[in-house]
Amino acid sequence: MPTERTIQHPDGSVERTTTTDGPPVVAERRGGGMGAVVALILGLLVVGVIAYFLLNMSQSERVESDAIAGAAESVGAAAENVGEAAQSAVPAAN
Repeated sequence: MPTERTIQHPDGSVERTTTTDGPPVVAERRGGGMGAVVALILGLLVVGVIAYFLLNMSQSERVESDAIAGAAESVGAAAENVGEAAQSAVPAAN
């Protein structure tokens, strides 16, 4: 059988307490799971940013390799031109 007590404080507030003779009731509060959703979104965002930078790094290495190959071709063509000029400058010794 529940017992109700009422306490009136000097500041005018009233406190009501109800007690029962049965076993204690434990009320658990659980979160709605919103924290897990936010953590998942942040995790995916971090993975996306890392992937973006890795892909850009790979592309910049490819651009650098292409530039080096183009420069090597230019040096080869210049050397060929110098060789042709040297042959035409020296008269044939026959």
